[in-house]
Amino acid sequence: MKRVQDKVALVTGGANGLGAAIAQRLASEGSRVIITDVQAQAGELLAGEIGGKFIRQDVTDENQWRVVVEQIDHQYGALHVLINNAGIEGPFDQSDPERTRLSDWQAIQRVNAEGVFLGCRSTIPLLRRSGGGSIVNVSSTAALVAGADFMAYGASKAAVQHMTKSVALHCARDRSRIRCNSVHPGSILTPMLQRIFEQTARRLAMSIEQLIERTRAAIPQGEFQVPEDVANAVLFLASDEAKHITGTALVIDGGITLQLGTPAPLWTNSIQQSD
Repeated sequence: MKRVQDKVALVTGGANGLGAAIAQRLASEGSRVIITDVQAQAGELLAGEIGGKFIRQDVTDENQWRVVVEQIDHQYGALHVLINNAGIEGPFDQSDPERTRLSDWQAIQRVNAEGVFLGCRSTIPLLRRSGGGSIVNVSSTAALVAGADFMAYGASKAAVQHMTKSVALHCARDRSRIRCNSVHPGSILTPMLQRIFEQTARRLAMSIEQLIERTRAAIPQGEFQVPEDVANAVLFLASDEAKHITGTALVIDGGITLQLGTPAPLWTNSIQQSD
């Protein structure tokens, strides 16, 4: 039997990048996958490829969460897995404590933190009625190691880690058989990372190629992660193989957080000092 055979799984932000890799991996192991995203065309295409369902959703909208859960309940009658993956990075050119704009701060918190809060709150009742299940919240190494140049993003992902523990404890105490864990990727080669590289390279007046190579060199294992690396970890946490794992932060970063400095890809201090 496949590892998540017949489990109904909801993946937010699943149209591209890491979310798409997670949706594909879950589907490959037998899950019935619902993808939500604001990018309807890409989401519809991927859902068709994996035999899943696409629902357009803005994760910051409380009413849209209600509609999504109702549709899943009506069509599938259950929900076993929630992957809170939707997220934004915001601008990295003006993101230190002095220059971060309030509008950027609020936008990042709404998607990255409030979206996860709404996802957990909205789906727990259906997960409970389905006999339990697994929530996996996608955080970041930015939640674990402070960086001066991405305060809003790091704060939002730290909030995700704390919420994960709160949800895990709540569900464990009420014996709902719902587990909640977070994954903390490092430098994953996705469109989001490419945008970050572009913004950072401009700020540091260096080429993207130079920044990529210096970032790679700072990773102890010497290579970037790919979306499938994180998708495999998410699959494990979603499966019954992890039935006694809850409230855990699973770091997938090639060793970055084992050393001093800020998490990839923004080692701006070390990059500047090396010139």
